Amino acid sequence: MKRFLTALALASIAFGGAAEAKDFKEGSKVRIATEGAYAPWNFTDSSGKLAGFEVDLYADLCERMKVQCELLQTAWEGIIPALQAGKFDAIMAGMSITDKRKEVITFSRNYMGSPASLVVLKSSPLASFDAGLPTISLADVDGGEMAALDKMKAALNGKTVGVQISTTHENFLNEYMAGTVTVKTYDTQENLDLDLAAGRIDAALASLSYWVPLLEGEKGENMKLTGPKMDGGPFGNGVGAGIRQDDQELADMFTVAIDAAIADGTISKLSTKWFGFDGTPKD
Repeated sequence: MKRFLTALALASIAFGGAAEAKDFKEGSKVRIATEGAYAPWNFTDSSGKLAGFEVDLYADLCERMKVQCELLQTAWEGIIPALQAGKFDAIMAGMSITDKRKEVITFSRNYMGSPASLVVLKSSPLASFDAGLPTISLADVDGGEMAALDKMKAALNGKTVGVQISTTHENFLNEYMAGTVTVKTYDTQENLDLDLAAGRIDAALASLSYWVPLLEGEKGENMKLTGPKMDGGPFGNGVGAGIRQDDQELADMFTVAIDAAIADGTISKLSTKWFGFDGTPKD
């Protein structure tokens, strides 16, 4: 999915130090943060209630863990420092599991896998772009994938690409497209979509799980996917629940519950409902 926080080393300082470890078990209260602005992962519906894939999954996992859960809406930027400061106990907000994040927090196992994809307006010259490969794995780039990346650089040269701030997508552009594209960041994906629709940027990069439902609706009727799907490397190993490093017991509880939700088809059902495809992690 989405999402590389900057200034991670300063996280505990920004919020006055890390919270003490807690003893989590059946019956414990667990406060879980989500952004509420990243549909269909998590969003606020017309009635003002939180909804989406992770909101449904949150309820399912909490029942499996037999804990008392509270769902809190929290701004994406600064969500890791807030976790470390004890404002809540876990993050379920489309957060990709990356090595950089694992330097400061731990994760449950992944509960969703989704590659990153570019979207442009149908009227854009980039709409017909073909990198020569349908997918690129950045975990171990081979010669063909490097050639596809070079084609992408050439196509995007001088263009402005929008991403949500502090995400794996921003990190990818800074690492692989530095000096090639102008990176424009947004506080929310919704604001990014508005600029793309208005033609104020040339392309936008986000997870396929975000784009598919958008493109099927009215807001995305003039947009289309272009170029290869990408995963691995800076995009991490799927999406999981972010948890304080001292609370490994809670991370393990999430992992056991996620394993069960995968085994009985719950995650397949929920991801198909919200994203239009089965996003069950393969590993």
